Amino acid sequence: MTLNLPPIDYGAIAPLLVLLGVACVGVLVEAFLPKRMRYGAQFTLAAAGLVAALTLIIIRSQQDGYAVLTAGNALAIDGPTLFLQGAIIVLGLVALLLISERSLEHGGPFVAQAAITAGSEVDQRQSAQAPGATEVYPLAVFAVGGMGLFVAANDLLTMFVALEVFSLPLYLLCALARRRRLLSQEAAVKYFLLGSYASAFFLFGMALVYGYVGSAGTDGSVGLTFAEIHEAASAQGPGAGLLFGGLALIAVGLLFKAAAAPFHVWTPDVYQGAPTAITAFMAACTKVAAFGALLRVLYAGFESIAWDYRPILGVIAVLTMLVGSIMAVTQTDIKRLLAYSSIANAGYLLVGVLAFTRDGLSSTMFYLVAYGFSVLAAFGIVTLVRDADGEATHLSRWAGLGKRSPVYAGLFTFLLLAFAGIPLTSGFTAKFAVFGAAVGGDQAWLVVAGVITSMVLAFPYLRVVVLMWLSEPGEQTPTVSIPGALTAGALAFGLLGTLLLGVVPGPVLELTDTAAQFLR
Repeated sequence: MTLNLPPIDYGAIAPLLVLLGVACVGVLVEAFLPKRMRYGAQFTLAAAGLVAALTLIIIRSQQDGYAVLTAGNALAIDGPTLFLQGAIIVLGLVALLLISERSLEHGGPFVAQAAITAGSEVDQRQSAQAPGATEVYPLAVFAVGGMGLFVAANDLLTMFVALEVFSLPLYLLCALARRRRLLSQEAAVKYFLLGSYASAFFLFGMALVYGYVGSAGTDGSVGLTFAEIHEAASAQGPGAGLLFGGLALIAVGLLFKAAAAPFHVWTPDVYQGAPTAITAFMAACTKVAAFGALLRVLYAGFESIAWDYRPILGVIAVLTMLVGSIMAVTQTDIKRLLAYSSIANAGYLLVGVLAFTRDGLSSTMFYLVAYGFSVLAAFGIVTLVRDADGEATHLSRWAGLGKRSPVYAGLFTFLLLAFAGIPLTSGFTAKFAVFGAAVGGDQAWLVVAGVITSMVLAFPYLRVVVLMWLSEPGEQTPTVSIPGALTAGALAFGLLGTLLLGVVPGPVLELTDTAAQFLR
């Protein structure tokens, strides 16, 4: 008996093979290498794997005819895939620097220096002697590999498998904090339980779409590729309720990962309880993966019925912007404030998605990169504001921080202004791009809602700025610890990306415009 295996273009999927292979090797390193050698080996392996995968993506994008369908049309290697995979890896590398230095507070050579700067003698001894949470490296690389597979998936079954590949490591990463351990584990359990429900919605929706495509396909085939879904949706045959019901359930699973309302309830608790660098990793990379998959589902699979579901997604976009902006005003914890900011930004991204034009696709991809750099830098600064009890995330502790540490308060102010969409920052350019695309796609009502909620959302950002600069420092006001080399590098990348994408966004906008074409 012979197996008819589909042809596979190994050159096209080489970046994914590298990432998943490096993650598997990392598991073996964790199992067999002595503890004292794991930190350096795991960090080097993870960083080298991400750099190698990024290099392969760049090489692939320079080749003629790089866009292919492979593995039995299960994977689409096209412009959006390569751009989003590259964005995930770049942002993942920046997050890896934060993770390596101090996020999990399990020790290692870099965390020891942080404890010397901000902690007690007991903290110093514990940090210097702790073996390090080196299992974080293969978990993080598995997550990045799963995200890369997620944005490349050309059928719903492959997309579901990729969803689980990157979700399961994230559930574990959220529980690895040393300080506030119970809060971290509670956040991980909430994320796992709600994520399981979201995955179940996705799977049931996939079953409904499977039933419709099998009965409506013109060639009698039963499949879940987006080309088959597009063909069946265009035909609008009997049983269209299966199609719309399936899309609704699939959208629940994807909007959960994107942190869109009303599927956002996990976000504030998980962002607050998870280690801060893991929160940064999720806020940047997971959002790219979630919206990359959502774009492919809507643009490649269900674009022909966009007029039917676009008003509903528009209402979700407005609700997301309202919930994120209004709830951010009431927050007293900086991590929860950034969590609701992330929810509001998911709404702005949906505005670009719902344009259903090439400009809408291009501007959404640009927004994902711009927001990723800014949020990584913001959480990087949050990791530096510390006292003997660890990170000082309550806003009352930030009063007068500008007088204690003017440089880092100034950098954080710049990032908050970028989130608010002030000109000459990436936030302004990104919002201008998605709002312009929405107007071109006859969705001006979403732009009006976006502008109004942006004005509301500016208030909590400016409140933090006023608190840092115009309030007198108290006895409990912490100082900003001196960052190590890795955190300084992450901050430099994030801040530079926020500045350059606001001042000279042209090259990246041209890149996203060139890449804005899905294969089916």
